[in-house]
Amino acid sequence: MMNYKDFELSIQVSKPFPFNLQSLKEIETNQWVKNQWPLVYFLKNEGVNKAYIGESNNASLRLKNHLANPKKANLFQTVNIIGSDKFNKSATLDLESRLIQYINAEGTFTTENLNLGHQNHNYYQQDLYKNLFYTVWEKLIEKKIVSKSLAEIENSELFKYSPFKALNDDQYKSVLEILTNINKSQGNSIFVSGSAGTGKTILATYLMKLLVSDVNDIEDADIKEDDIYEISLIKEFQKKYPKARIGFVIAMTPLRETIKKVFNNVPGLKKQMVMSPSETFKLGHKYDLLIVDEAHRLRQYRNISWRGEFKKKNELLNLGDDGTELDWIIANSRNQIFFYDAAQSVKPSDIDEFKFTALQNKPDTLKLSLKSQMRTKGGNDYINFIDSLLNCSVNKKPELPSDFELEYFDSFRSLYNKLKIKEKENGLCRMIAGYSWEWKSDPKRKENLDLNAIDISIDGMDFQWNKTYNDWITSDNAFEQIGCIHTTQGYDLNYAAIIFGLEIDYDPIRNEIVIDKTKYFDKYGKNGVTDINELKAFILNIYKTVLYRGIKGVYIYACNENLKKYLKLHLVGNTNLTLSNDSKANTPRIIPFESVKPYVNAIPFVDYKIAATNFTDPQFYDEFSWAELPMQVSPREGYFIAQVIGESMNKKIPNGSFCLFEEYNNIAGSRNGEIVLVQCTNIQDGNYGSGFTIKEYNSVKVVTEETYHHKSITLKPLSDDDSFEDIELFEDELIDFKVIGIYKKILNW
Repeated sequence: MMNYKDFELSIQVSKPFPFNLQSLKEIETNQWVKNQWPLVYFLKNEGVNKAYIGESNNASLRLKNHLANPKKANLFQTVNIIGSDKFNKSATLDLESRLIQYINAEGTFTTENLNLGHQNHNYYQQDLYKNLFYTVWEKLIEKKIVSKSLAEIENSELFKYSPFKALNDDQYKSVLEILTNINKSQGNSIFVSGSAGTGKTILATYLMKLLVSDVNDIEDADIKEDDIYEISLIKEFQKKYPKARIGFVIAMTPLRETIKKVFNNVPGLKKQMVMSPSETFKLGHKYDLLIVDEAHRLRQYRNISWRGEFKKKNELLNLGDDGTELDWIIANSRNQIFFYDAAQSVKPSDIDEFKFTALQNKPDTLKLSLKSQMRTKGGNDYINFIDSLLNCSVNKKPELPSDFELEYFDSFRSLYNKLKIKEKENGLCRMIAGYSWEWKSDPKRKENLDLNAIDISIDGMDFQWNKTYNDWITSDNAFEQIGCIHTTQGYDLNYAAIIFGLEIDYDPIRNEIVIDKTKYFDKYGKNGVTDINELKAFILNIYKTVLYRGIKGVYIYACNENLKKYLKLHLVGNTNLTLSNDSKANTPRIIPFESVKPYVNAIPFVDYKIAATNFTDPQFYDEFSWAELPMQVSPREGYFIAQVIGESMNKKIPNGSFCLFEEYNNIAGSRNGEIVLVQCTNIQDGNYGSGFTIKEYNSVKVVTEETYHHKSITLKPLSDDDSFEDIELFEDELIDFKVIGIYKKILNW
């Protein structure tokens, strides 16, 4: 069997050959074409920025077929051959699919490929080919065929909502069922349910592109066996609805504007296809199909700012005030596809769930479900954990993968600093908060307008709410602002920093989340809501929804003390898997003083404010808390426990870790290179208070024949955040300098 050491993947991207019959003989001298090897080819016209990507075992014959097609022969000017001696049919199919996805989103070219048949396939030794696509893309950049990096593309809206995305099994089966159902029915509703991140929007945009594609123009050689059934369903739909009138409905303005931009850059789609629910009246007659994304955000006649216009729409359909945007869509279309998740309903104006349930329960409604998690790398375990966390029912540790970070922060400044690093590395890292601060800088504010007003102050740091409503995620300076549910729902982020505001807290006696309505400032989110449990349900849905935004990681901070303690209980440290099974999991167990046997069954658990005390002096024993050590660590005189707070040592010690230290006086020898807890009046470290810090110790000594003294001491942070600086102390500053303890290890109970 081939192993990784034997597998060296060498990729060749040929020079551009002229795409005409006269050049075929030269093209056939290419070793991959000549030997009828599996390869990928790239047709392009740089003048009009059009491209076509294909794969074949017999490229010579395939290119002849393309040249026999007048449309392709006249459109394309050059062809590049991409080959490797390690290619096989499955690898080239995979490469073809990914190139189509990325080329369309990169922006240099739009492809003439259709989007049918784009599926994620498993194949033999697929893991050996994991770097194949990255190598090919580097070659394309070298040859100046494309210019953007993969990271740039993956952060773009055009990539995230591309109809050329490869579908998983859930999604592809749903496509076939949806098409079959529409073709057989005389008009009905289809419900596709799925939690956040299951790919509902991807499936919706895929269907839009698919249904407007001209499949009659496909060359026989381009039809893959797996595509035959899908093509037959599209042809049947287009025969049933010639020149089909299809609309893409989104109630949320920010997401609607984003999708319009995407459609404007995809061949066959137009931004006019994307509409609000009220715009479904504009045809004056029924649409053949309306695809409704984020259907849980469709509105009813409640808590909205445009009640007059809403009432007029209801009157057009002879509906009373009970009429909803759901009624409008059904009345204005023959077929409807609703992409729906009740758990993402976040405002009283959202249509009550029972109305969707009634529609789903009709005998002619097709119900489908998406289950595979496509957004967050935390997977379904993370989704389920967040649900149990906010319902106060955590009973097991989730199995989170190593490439997903879930971290709780005591210090907001530490959260901000770490997120800033991630923003530099990845982009698309944003802070999102609950709506518990007034929007003083709102440009639409009618009274006391101050565009420079500070909206949010946390831990001495000042911020404004999002400065723009539409496309805030990708707007200038978005990182320095804080977004809310209304500017982030439906979007993906690489890292999401979630701030639990003052309106949400934890009641430790009742073991439940509680809400303070007076500290919730979303006017249309609470007006008219008299039942606090109804408001609580909306607010919990808001936090769940924003907690599901992060692809690579989620950072969490809470303002209220009881909620801090509750979250900290289940989210300790900054590793990918830091969640406890119960209240004792990663926290020292404090022993009542009357049961303490110093350094036999317990050691001191100290606060930095009293860290200078002599731990081994019995007269001070009753001033400390005393804690058990984990089973694998034996008590010893001079040992003490302290918690490391902040990110300045995160390469060695995760934020929030409980650590074992040994009193300095017990240890002989040089301290250079050791991690130490020190006290000095010249030290200012916000995590520990004036005069204390934990850093790596390095000293410069002046040695004489009889003695030595320190010329300088440097205390170095060991952090991923380069904003932390060395603390340097010189001779005249060392009078009050004292090493309190030497770091030994992180403790886990």
